Amino acid sequence: MKVSSRFSSYLFVVVLALLSGPIFAQHDHDEHGHDHSHDAAATTSPGEHGGCGDHAEDGEYDPVSTVMNHIADANEFHVWKDLHIPLPVFLYAPEHGWTIGTSSMFHHGHAAVDGYVLNHGRANRIADDSFPMGEVHIDGILHQVETITDDKGKTKEKDVYFACAKGELWKLDKPSTLDGGILGGGITSFYDFSITKNVFTMILASLLLIFIWGAVAKGYKKNEGKAPSGIQSFFEPFFTFIRDEVTKPMIGPKYERFQPFIMTLFFFILFCNLLGLIPFFPGGANVTGNLAVTLVLAVLAFIITNIHGNGHYWEHVVWMPGVPTFVKPILTIVEVLGLFIKPFSLMIRLFANISAGHIIILSLIGLIFLFGENGASVGGAATGAFIGGLFTAFMNLIELLVAFLQAFIFAILTASYIGAAVEEHEHHDHEHAH
Repeated sequence: MKVSSRFSSYLFVVVLALLSGPIFAQHDHDEHGHDHSHDAAATTSPGEHGGCGDHAEDGEYDPVSTVMNHIADANEFHVWKDLHIPLPVFLYAPEHGWTIGTSSMFHHGHAAVDGYVLNHGRANRIADDSFPMGEVHIDGILHQVETITDDKGKTKEKDVYFACAKGELWKLDKPSTLDGGILGGGITSFYDFSITKNVFTMILASLLLIFIWGAVAKGYKKNEGKAPSGIQSFFEPFFTFIRDEVTKPMIGPKYERFQPFIMTLFFFILFCNLLGLIPFFPGGANVTGNLAVTLVLAVLAFIITNIHGNGHYWEHVVWMPGVPTFVKPILTIVEVLGLFIKPFSLMIRLFANISAGHIIILSLIGLIFLFGENGASVGGAATGAFIGGLFTAFMNLIELLVAFLQAFIFAILTASYIGAAVEEHEHHDHEHAH
């Protein structure tokens, strides 16, 4: 088995996947609370807030904010209450250059450093150049909902965050999320290239795969011509399953060329899914429930498929034979759209299934706090723990199945797209003849 070729393909995928973290990081957390200190920040309508340090909802359990926070990416791991594990922070603003450190320098949202603050677990920048550089104490983060009226008279609500410092409110700027500055940026005032929870988990999954595959490769060299043993025997059924049930039937005679790529996709997604099911550090990150990650994986599948597409494949896309001429332009539009719809469906399917599973599990755990009325009812908490525990255990088993199933579906669909692109004309005709 050509294990070395798998390494090179795998590393290529992992490096590109890691780039998705800083470039396309999701910031849905910006709309939700992170830890208890931040959850205490007031959520008010314009004109209702009482200024810096307004804690009108202090102590209330917000199930939506808690769930959305846990599935969002963050610059630190939240272990328990005020216990956080910091991660490296790399922030860049064109006017001020780099700010490098760890997320602990923000004191869990109670300090601003060079104009940056930790807002609900992610670094935001104060959009005011008059704010002093260096470390500045802040009283908290204030969340407001502003009503904006556009040129056509339509109104919409927008979440706006302020840092409370020196008795004033300082508006926060979100990180740029679309191009990371590669195409010019300018979307907001800074870029976040930090090692977030998702990036950390992808690195961990990469290291685990490199270690395991290295051990498997040594096993094949040591036991050449013999029965597999140890970790080699454990993983060989996975290898043969992917080869015999995915790449061979889907890609055909040229399957060996794409076997490393398909196996890389399968194991990378599987390991990220399994790490996400671990409820404590270093697990718990919602990697494949992040659109940025699934987008990069889908783009890779799109590139590999279309780069290797043969003339027969492109003929059926651009000007398909055996079809009346007046119909061809319509079918060409449909086929070209299909080129992009296929990877788009890959991206959405993996993201939605993994995110939905995490949301359901976290919602069931939240029953403990809802039944217990936020600590006021011990009996309610016990009832919630019993009901929530049973359903959570059941859902975790389902999620374990989903972790394997989604990795398999992503791999087999990618293989089928590649198979359609590299299928020879003669082979295609032969199949139709039968």
